[in-house]
Amino acid sequence: MSRLYGDPIEVWTREGQPVQFVWRDRLYAVRQVLDRWVVAREWWKTSEGDPGERRFWRVEADPGDGRGTYELRFDTAGEGWLLMRAW
Repeated sequence: MSRLYGDPIEVWTREGQPVQFVWRDRLYAVRQVLDRWVVAREWWKTSEGDPGERRFWRVEADPGDGRGTYELRFDTAGEGWLLMRAW
């Protein structure tokens, strides 16, 4: 069962993929990317150059006391990350 959050997070990437993130003052190391997808909507565009995309990653990550599955979202308009869901 998953739980929705939508919390802002800080994410470090390598070659465009998340490798670690901080959520609620804890550092999570991404162990595996399980899935990745992009959703584009015209109404998300904030300017002519904005693709209006939300990029999602479902990852397996470890905060040091056991692994979990997390859904991360990158917003191309604001260039911000959110933790959307946790299992």
